[in-house]
Amino acid sequence: MQYDQSVLTRTERRIFALRTLYSRAGYRSYRMRKFEDYDLYSRYKDYLLSDRVITFTDTNGRLKALKPDVTLSIVRNIKDKPDELQRLYYDENVYRVSGSTNTFKEIMQMGLECIGNANNPSVTEVLDLAEKSLALVCDGRDYILKVSDLDITIPLVEAMTDSKTARAELFRLAGEKNVHGIISLCKDYEIEEQAYMPLVRLLGLYGEPEDVLPQLDEILKGTPAEAEVEELRDVLRDFDDDRHLVLDFSITGDTNYYNGIAFEGYIEGLPECVLVGGRYDRLMQRMKKKSRAIGFAVYMDSLAMLGR
Repeated sequence: MQYDQSVLTRTERRIFALRTLYSRAGYRSYRMRKFEDYDLYSRYKDYLLSDRVITFTDTNGRLKALKPDVTLSIVRNIKDKPDELQRLYYDENVYRVSGSTNTFKEIMQMGLECIGNANNPSVTEVLDLAEKSLALVCDGRDYILKVSDLDITIPLVEAMTDSKTARAELFRLAGEKNVHGIISLCKDYEIEEQAYMPLVRLLGLYGEPEDVLPQLDEILKGTPAEAEVEELRDVLRDFDDDRHLVLDFSITGDTNYYNGIAFEGYIEGLPECVLVGGRYDRLMQRMKKKSRAIGFAVYMDSLAMLGR
């Protein structure tokens, strides 16, 4: 018996389209509880966008929380298999404080995680699926996938200063592409021009990989990040479609959470990114896992302006 697709909302059609994409790529559906033990989020609160979490006490007297993050729950609950590759996708709701209203909001997410022996081909695969996800949900509008590499940005910043405060501020300024702010901060901390200029020049790069990578070689020559360019080139070499992909090193993300490749997806006409992802080996290590991992989430609620 066939069903009438006209009865589905746009959001439901997007979800079905993404499910089909991910399952055909070899990812299996992963379901989780709506809540977790609160200790998970209290222990790893520095990985959350906000430390404000909805909690309640269950019938056994244990403190529970409505999940504010999907990845933490998945990493905690799956078996660590560093020599294998676990491909998972999900559609779940998370509960976070809205930046605009300062109240809790239920946010619909759909995404995937590639965990285990997640090497460069796995990164390429995830980037390709991120781009195809944008193509499926964009409703015919133009879209773009911005890609950065924190294994390039982090060594440059760490080589500039030992001050954790200065490093945090440098990452914040880099995320805003605030070159004047970076130079001013470096002068305050007596960081020499030759130390901060690679970061300044890096932030000036923007464009398709074939145009940016040769410039990247020249900028990073002799710096701690020089060797990472070939890694980035290897990841992008077999990317299926780079017409919608640009390199933008102002994407710094949460350096506690992400390392290596980080990316964001944008759709024409929407003010915020609708897709966020990256490699998160640092989180895996913090949670005593040997596996490597990369994944992304599509914020289905952010697509509401395109129509439900």
